[in-house]
Amino acid sequence: MAEIVWRRSTQCGTSACVEVARQDEKFLVRDSADPDGGRLAFDAGAWAAFVAEIRGGGLRPESE
Repeated sequence: MAEIVWRRSTQCGTSACVEVARQDEKFLVRDSADPDGGRLAFDAGAWAAFVAEIRGGGLRPESE
């Protein structure tokens, strides 16, 4: 099995970021401040819906 390569947004200027990786047919998401913690896993359809929701402004932190 190939090593998982995590990517972080170039917009991330602090340690409060998420990282994304692709493993086989899944997209993985983790907290960069806790790389050994839990991960979310999305199939391709769920990933596309998740990204569309973010780009559409539907997922904003409560503090905004």
